[in-house]
This record gives sequence, structure tokens and C-alpha cells, in this order.
Amino acid sequence: MNIMTGMLIETQSYDLQAQIFKVLTHPVRLAILEILREGEHCVCHMEAHLGFRQAYISQQLAVLREAGLIQYRRDGWNIFYRVTDARIYAVLDAVQNFTGQGRLEVNQTEISCFCPKCSMEGLRALK
Repeated sequence: MNIMTGMLIETQSYDLQAQIFKVLTHPVRLAILEILREGEHCVCHMEAHLGFRQAYISQQLAVLREAGLIQYRRDGWNIFYRVTDARIYAVLDAVQNFTGQGRLEVNQTEISCFCPKCSMEGLRALK
């Protein structure tokens, strides 16, 4: 056994951790996770908050889903996404504290999302 083989075996145990960090290197994926911090949301809701096209957001959601960080449920025509394990927010909070930025707020302006969940919340707000 040579030194390089020993090093390879040791570093392979970090592969899963490195994959998670790679997934978290994209600013839109971080913003999506921040939106999902509040609970499950549909793609149209994320589109309204982030200002990106649905196809682009869906690409980023696919990466998060493949990494096991989020999952979805279908409700008729709508698909709602949620975080699989809230412990990911401890990682995000640690990075935010490390950078000195604190928790970054996702654009919370008035959104025009017409999914059943958002429509029901809008109706409740009017009452």
C-alpha cells in the first residue's frame, strides 16, 4: 500500500459532505432554501419571489432534490416543495454567521402567485 492509496481511502469518506457543499454553492439554490424555511411552496410562488423563469427555478429544484435536500408533493396541477431535513438550516445559519451577514431575507414584496395555497392565503388576508 502506498501513501496515495491511503489518502484516497481517507478522503472518499468526505465525498457525500463535499457533494452537499457543492449543491449549496449556487445563490439561487440558497434563496430557494430560504423561501422553504417558512414551509412548503410551489414553483410559481418561488418564481414570483425570485423573479426568475419557472424553467430555471425547476432546474435548481432538481439539483436540490437529487441531493436529497428537498422533496415534493403533487396536489392536482400544482407541485409543492419542502425541505427534507430542517438541520440544513443550521448549516446555512453557520455560514451566514461566519460571513458576518446574518440571515439574508428573500424579497418579500407582494407576489402574484395564483396557486391554490397562495390564493387561499390571499382570501384569508382579505377577510
